[in-house]
Amino acid sequence: MNKAELIEAFRDEAGLTRTKASEIVELFFDEMAYALANGKRVEIRGLCSIFVKEYGAYTGRNPKTRKTIHIRPKKLPFFKCGRDLKERVDYKSTQKKRRKT
Repeated sequence: MNKAELIEAFRDEAGLTRTKASEIVELFFDEMAYALANGKRVEIRGLCSIFVKEYGAYTGRNPKTRKTIHIRPKKLPFFKCGRDLKERVDYKSTQKKRRKT
């Protein structure tokens, strides 16, 4: 599912206009990005948690030239799947396997 499909699903389920559904989805993503940019954790119970991991500087190597390079410290978002989502996905895959046999 991509963003446009999410907007359409939200529009159909909530009975809103496409514009209003799009504004709500945009607001949701903007607030998540704002929280992560400010070092906060985003947690959606039953679905996932997203937080920022900080990586220190290190010396890397260009695999093509073998030249050593300095890699600056960085912050990257990290996604952790929630238990309920894991169970739902595993349940669906288990059901598919059972039907084939």
